[in-house]
Amino acid sequence: MLNLALIYHMHQPYYQNLLTHEVSLPWVRLHGTKDYRDMVEILRKYPGIRLVFNLVPSLIEQIKAYTDSSVKEKFLEISRKQAEKLTSAEKEFLLNNFFMINKERVIAMHPRYYELYFKKQEGGEFNAQDLRDLQAWFNLAWTDPYFRENIPELKSLTRKARFFTEDEKNTILDKQLEILRGIIPVYKEFMDKGQIEITVSPYYHPILPLLYNTDIAKEANLKARLPKHNFAYPEDARAQIKEAVRLYSLNFSSAPAGMWPSEEAVSEHIIPLLIQEGIQWIVADEAILFKSMKNKKRDTRVLYQPHRIKRKDGELKVVFRDRNLSDLIGFNYYNRDAKDAVEDMLRHFRDIYEAFKGQDPLVTIAMDGENAWEYYENDGHKFLGLLYERIQEADFIKTTTVTDYLKSYPSRHEIKRLAAGSWIYADFFKWIGSPQKNKAWEYLSDARKELESVMNNPKKLPEETLELAKKQLYIAEGSDWFWWYDEGQKDFDELFRLHLSNFYKIIGKEAPIYLKAPISA
Repeated sequence: MLNLALIYHMHQPYYQNLLTHEVSLPWVRLHGTKDYRDMVEILRKYPGIRLVFNLVPSLIEQIKAYTDSSVKEKFLEISRKQAEKLTSAEKEFLLNNFFMINKERVIAMHPRYYELYFKKQEGGEFNAQDLRDLQAWFNLAWTDPYFRENIPELKSLTRKARFFTEDEKNTILDKQLEILRGIIPVYKEFMDKGQIEITVSPYYHPILPLLYNTDIAKEANLKARLPKHNFAYPEDARAQIKEAVRLYSLNFSSAPAGMWPSEEAVSEHIIPLLIQEGIQWIVADEAILFKSMKNKKRDTRVLYQPHRIKRKDGELKVVFRDRNLSDLIGFNYYNRDAKDAVEDMLRHFRDIYEAFKGQDPLVTIAMDGENAWEYYENDGHKFLGLLYERIQEADFIKTTTVTDYLKSYPSRHEIKRLAAGSWIYADFFKWIGSPQKNKAWEYLSDARKELESVMNNPKKLPEETLELAKKQLYIAEGSDWFWWYDEGQKDFDELFRLHLSNFYKIIGKEAPIYLKAPISA
């Protein structure tokens, strides 16, 4: 029997300004209504399918902030505002930002939204009704088809399509928040009945090896160019793991067995930290396996089995994803007819089964669980529905959680030393090495030294303020800020500098003047 572990990674960086509670970008709310909950709800139709979901704590925390109304989000406020009362600046913001969704797969599927899109492209004048319809459609389009079909009010408004009233627009926004409130309860429901396993990542999605010591970048690739100042704070890596385990336990009434290291970034140095916090298994990219084994060729005989790492603190299991199969779903199949794509995937599964006949291999597909579906027809529901249906029907394959597989099939192969690297080229170049990325690390290092100074000061800050300062710095350690340097993404540069500036305000110091200038300039 071929055992299939499908692992979906759900993640957003921390957008909230800790001092003002303002949120500049809407992606927690919008992916919350389009991707997180329906990916579990779909399983009601496929009871034979078992999945693994990774929920990043910074995402969980922000979802809860929306549901208890403790955030102020600009996109949401402008969506709520009466169309006739929008200022010129707010109208400009609306027109510049409310078409941010896939044009071919989403906007073009809704005639009124498409009409408004072309009106904007042609520089047409938007009257109050146009603006209100745009407010409504941006939020409707970011609401998953599952909810547009199964929530009566949304189904009715989707069919109405135009001439929305203010009350109808607000109904859409109210239903979005209801969907958000149901996310964590639905995950817990399916976890409690054993159909899904939930794993976790370090709290604010930092690259653990680089927190441990940025010099580890050279261990992954000798050509890595390092920042001027070495960032080496293993205690921060431990804290990010510990806090993740704590939040998970509060929300799911148990400790997590598995962890998706942020960006599947691993190294030998972080293994004790994971073991000491009770993590039993992690997932990493296949390139790390072959690098650890010093294999020059891809070998599925070792890929399709779990591995163990024994250290003085205990034992950690590692499963390695099949990059090819993961990338077919993540980056390829949306270009193909759903039926053909599913048939192609089943052919791959059949080939693996035939090659390992009489054995019980574990094939791991691990991928982003939110961003891919915007490029698929009907937000991926057609593809996923057919895929789950075919897997349920197949007599040679079954889906499994990683923890359950490990109970039945203990790992036999031991990794003597885990190579350092991530899911991208088994190195860390996506987060360190360029002039911009290194400058960001140097700014972070300066702030971290300030925190250390404050903590060592006998007249240190009140405990509550100190904890807020730590939280703010841990947020700045997240992987996303470094990822986007060199990509021309100004929003994330601004957020990174905002988080660091707020840190200095929290500890009662003036932020360095260099934080006022874009790093990405």
